[in-house]
Amino acid sequence: MKITRFLAAALLAVAATGSALPAQAAGEATVTVVHGIPGATVDVYANGDALLTDFKPGTVTDPVKLPAGTYDLKVTAANAGADGKAVVEAKGVAVPAGANVSVVAHLTADGKPVLTPFVNDVSRVAAGKARLTVRHTAAAPAVDVRANGAVAFKGLTNPKEAKADLPAGTISADVVLAGTDTVAVGPADVTLAEGSNTIVYAYGSATDDTLALAVQTISGLHSSPGGVPAGNGGQAAASADLSRAALVAAAAVVAGGVVLLRRRPAVARG
Repeated sequence: MKITRFLAAALLAVAATGSALPAQAAGEATVTVVHGIPGATVDVYANGDALLTDFKPGTVTDPVKLPAGTYDLKVTAANAGADGKAVVEAKGVAVPAGANVSVVAHLTADGKPVLTPFVNDVSRVAAGKARLTVRHTAAAPAVDVRANGAVAFKGLTNPKEAKADLPAGTISADVVLAGTDTVAVGPADVTLAEGSNTIVYAYGSATDDTLALAVQTISGLHSSPGGVPAGNGGQAAASADLSRAALVAAAAVVAGGVVLLRRRPAVARG
């Protein structure tokens, strides 16, 4: 399957591109992976162990800090098994320290698969406030994002993002075609917890009628002395109903141009 092959390749292709990302903690990296390509399901292995199986569209992985090390990576079609034919593989992949990013496998505005890393804003949030970040990762034209019926972010295009610090609480959010009242996704209730960064992704295809929303939540950004930004916590919504978000245990690392997906903390290092 063409899209499956692209997604598998994209997870390893970052090793050839490289990215200058800010360090988060000595000896560690934290990454969340968002699957926003409809119709592609893959399995990922590291050092022969299954790290991520049946990775489905609409999934947002739970972020994990990973020690630096080296790993042999192998990506197969879903259910092919560890000995299955590798769609893409890389041996001795170095995983250096640093970075807090979200890596999104999604469609461009004209429907082509692409991999986009976003650096997550984990700066402190003022008391009583919450940060809302919206990322346009769908095969769709420019959109406006509304909160409680009012336009909060105007003319957002793929693959851009917009963010603002707002009063903590619950808002009704929807996505409309830019400059119109034509709803493309939503509405859905989104809870903005105090001291958090709630990241909403619009993904899928307008042409194929697969537009949906996914949500990632980064907590621990309080401005109080006890609230040191930790950047931990992840949440997933596989459809526009954000109130039914499900946690998914998995992770990935992007640092110095390397991506690693993992499902369990214990992974043999080379």
